[in-house]
Amino acid sequence: MLLSIILQAAAGAAIGKAAAVIGAGIVAIAAAFGISKIGKSALDGIARQPEAAGDIRTSMIIIAALVEGVCLFGVIVCLLALFI
Repeated sequence: MLLSIILQAAAGAAIGKAAAVIGAGIVAIAAAFGISKIGKSALDGIARQPEAAGDIRTSMIIIAALVEGVCLFGVIVCLLALFI
């Protein structure tokens, strides 16, 4: 009986660790996709209005930094789930 409880606890921990690793991967892929969409849209905007390149570039950098911050937060949450 004690052995079955220990095995169930070990199996639950392994599933939780796998979920945390998969979650961190999904967060990184989603951030890469978001930043690529930001870059594509900024380049389209600069191609249409070259005189607004400075404003578009500034906005692009700010939004990319916010997306990167959300990605970092997601990865940290997954790592906390992995180690705690």
